[in-house]
Amino acid sequence: MDASFLGPNPTINAFVQSHGQAVRVVAGSTSGGALLVVKSSITSIAGLKGKRIADPQLGGTQDVALRWFLKSNGFATDTAGGGDVSVLPQDNSLTLTTFEQGQIDGAWVPEPWASRLVIEGGAKVLVDERDLWPEGKFVTTNLVVRTDFLQAHPKRIEALLEGLYRAVAYLNANPAAAQSLTNDVVGEITGKKLGPGVVSAAWPHLAFTLDPLPATLKTSADHARGVGLLANVDLKTIYDLSLLNQVLAAHNEAPVHGL
Repeated sequence: MDASFLGPNPTINAFVQSHGQAVRVVAGSTSGGALLVVKSSITSIAGLKGKRIADPQLGGTQDVALRWFLKSNGFATDTAGGGDVSVLPQDNSLTLTTFEQGQIDGAWVPEPWASRLVIEGGAKVLVDERDLWPEGKFVTTNLVVRTDFLQAHPKRIEALLEGLYRAVAYLNANPAAAQSLTNDVVGEITGKKLGPGVVSAAWPHLAFTLDPLPATLKTSADHARGVGLLANVDLKTIYDLSLLNQVLAAHNEAPVHGL
């Protein structure tokens, strides 16, 4: 794979495991859109004690966010599902079923899975992760490119970034049409559209931006280290935003910056 949209922690992991060689972040795409949703009987953060909370993947973006949040609120966790709160990584596609069957008490998940749990599963929002970050901004997804491909094919990546620029501009200028288009594409890819109201409920939790919000990626790395899932790492070279800034300049927009 030469290019992919990835969350911050998988991006960091790829960078670290390759000793800083394999990948570069060339643009942002999404901020926000992650929530802790729980059964209605849980009315406070203190009520999480002894509960089972799912997230998408051990060491992933929401896994780190959940474990850091629990640690910050005095709860112990471990990677085996023990501690004061049982953290149970599982595929997002399973979470609604396991919630409805009572196997989990809640989940820290990205959209649209959070809104599906609320609308289809009767869950409620306990924490909107935006409330935990300055100005409510934190990177959810970056555009990441294989370093060798970036160096060999800069024109292709520039064209990809131009397309991303236009896509983000469209999403921000046409939210109603973008929501309909998004659900149509979900239906084409998966064979089934999201249920009524899910996309419209999820959409306001998201912000679409080419800014990779690098300070928040570094904070995510600090949180991963704080919960024992990442060693100390220097991320200064993880960004190569030169082509993105060329695209932005062509549209008379201000440049973005890395670390």
